[in-house]
Amino acid sequence: SPSRRFLRDPQDPSPPDTMLALLAATLVPAAAYIARPTTALGRSALHARRATPRCAVEMKYRVAVVGGGPSGACAAEVLAQEPNIETYIFERKMDNAKPCGGAIPLCMIEEFGLPAEIIDRKVRKMKMISPSNREVDIGETLKDDEYIGMTRREILDGYLRNRAVEYGATPINALVTKIDCPADDDATGRYTISYSPNDEGKKAPTKQLEVDVIIGADGANSRVAKAIDAGEYNFAIAFQERIKISDEQMNFYEDLAEMYVGDDVSPDFYGWVFPKYDHVGVGTGTVVNRPAIKEYQDATRARAGDKIAGGKIIKVEAHPIPEHYRPRRVRNRAVLVGDAAGYVTKCSGEGIYFAAKSGRMAGEAVVQAMKGGTALPTQTDLEQAYIKPYDALYGPTYTVLDLLQKVFYSSNAAREAFVDMCESKYVQQVTFDSYLYKKVQGNNPIDDIKLLFGTFGSLLRGAAIATPDKPINNPVESLKRL
Repeated sequence: SPSRRFLRDPQDPSPPDTMLALLAATLVPAAAYIARPTTALGRSALHARRATPRCAVEMKYRVAVVGGGPSGACAAEVLAQEPNIETYIFERKMDNAKPCGGAIPLCMIEEFGLPAEIIDRKVRKMKMISPSNREVDIGETLKDDEYIGMTRREILDGYLRNRAVEYGATPINALVTKIDCPADDDATGRYTISYSPNDEGKKAPTKQLEVDVIIGADGANSRVAKAIDAGEYNFAIAFQERIKISDEQMNFYEDLAEMYVGDDVSPDFYGWVFPKYDHVGVGTGTVVNRPAIKEYQDATRARAGDKIAGGKIIKVEAHPIPEHYRPRRVRNRAVLVGDAAGYVTKCSGEGIYFAAKSGRMAGEAVVQAMKGGTALPTQTDLEQAYIKPYDALYGPTYTVLDLLQKVFYSSNAAREAFVDMCESKYVQQVTFDSYLYKKVQGNNPIDDIKLLFGTFGSLLRGAAIATPDKPINNPVESLKRL
């Protein structure tokens, strides 16, 4: 299919987190008129300079992908299929299990050729629980073959990374410690990556690798981003416990996920219980009060109550999650993707699909610009072939979900309204369509008008029953926000 034009069978020798976006489908069209794609830097002489093509007898150009999650693996998979490019993929921990709800949309399974065995659960029902513990069941609008896939990140990431290696990427199990970049006006200078191997013992000496292009897929604390002075961003802390519960309790979560909202579980996000292979993931997140994350986690477990009571915590995970784009996502021949670029949506906290998609698009842009391994890309090449199309596709979605988070996660009254609105079958339909297929589908102008008035009604009802939010006293943390 066109979406998989860079993929081929490795055996073929021939060439090649959820009810996540409430109301997004109804607001995206309006946002599209005001959202404009932006590039990371202004024009300069370095954009136009192109390296002289190498002759066939010289060594191949090298591309390093730093980070082996979905974004890095999908970038490396595309690059590895270009025979005239040497592709390397760095991963600090090959069995890394990033704390993550693990939800992926239906469209990702087909688009990225994911096998059925990496999907732990097929969620077809959602339960939204308000601050007052009102429950709204969601999922009646789903068709028999529609579902949200639940995965474990160590399984998903490992599969994608191994596939990239099968296509020809060279894996390096190491911690990248330093990146030396060429000057901005150096059209042929190489990047020097210093790294400590993790598979050669504790006393293994630091090694170096020179490459021509770098793709930074190394998460929120990206060393590539620091090396290219990509700028800072606000970030949330996501905290998750994997809890082994009884078979009877697990049957309750067979195809059900829960989302809890309220200032007790998070002042600006939600708590969740998502089913995994043989356990549940219970977690929450926050930007505005990160020091209190364990208190919010305790409250999430308490809200779940008897449904997970007596369960054994088998793993505790915490990780920073970006809140918005990096100020700069491309510099010279270095590109950021996934969390390193800031591609996590507000309101929903979704990042897996956008990580994989951005990695693939960046890989395709590099391959296109390198013209069969005969030339180096310029910054303009990468902005035009990667940044501009990505922003055109998904910029409005980020804008709308940012707005929804500000409106519906700002107070208990708004959270009560949020859950109240979820009872609308129209809201469920357009929300699931937008999430599962990453496109606006089936909007009805008459129903949109009804939804607008229904929103005001929900806000009024929420204000009437909600308890006031507890004040947050966190001056030190607040001063760190950008």
